Formats: sequence, structure tokens, C-alpha cells
Amino acid sequence: AADSEKLNGIAERLKGEAASTRLSITGHTDSVGSDAYNQKLSERRANAVANYLIDAGVPSSIIVGVQGLGESQPVADNKTREGRAENRRVEILIKRE
Repeated sequence: AADSEKLNGIAERLKGEAASTRLSITGHTDSVGSDAYNQKLSERRANAVANYLIDAGVPSSIIVGVQGLGESQPVADNKTREGRAENRRVEILIKRE
């Protein structure tokens, strides 16, 4: 629920700024599972966020990149539950022109 609230807030802001904004959406995973599985999972996460934003009214034309990077860019230690949770994420890069 908290994640959807965050995405709704982002969508509302972006709808008003769409003409001058470009988005890149990147999915990530923790290190549990195979590289191939994590790559697909990270791509699914990124696509899910892109589709959510589009369904919330963000023009698809401002989304210039959707990719998954699997487990290749951790932000925390994968040896702890908390670290793995931090690594399971989607990042939205907002560029204003």
C-alpha cells in the first residue's frame, strides 16, 4: 500500500510536468536465485512500475527507458534480510528538459 501511495504521488506530479520530463525505470533484485531468474524478475519489476504509472495517467511517451539489471547493482549487503529487502527495488530516474 505504501508503494502504491508513493507511485500515485509520483504520477500526479509527472502528469503536470509531462511536457518537459523524461523517465528511465530500472528494476533490481537481491542475490537469491539464479542470474537468469533475477534478470527476468528485475525486468518484470521495472515493467510493472512503468505500466502502473501509465495506468495512473502518465503519458507513455515520456518513459524513455525500462530495464532490469538483476542483482548486478546492490545498494546493501545481501547477507542480511534487511539488505536483501533494500536490494529488491525499482529506481525511477526523472530528467527535466
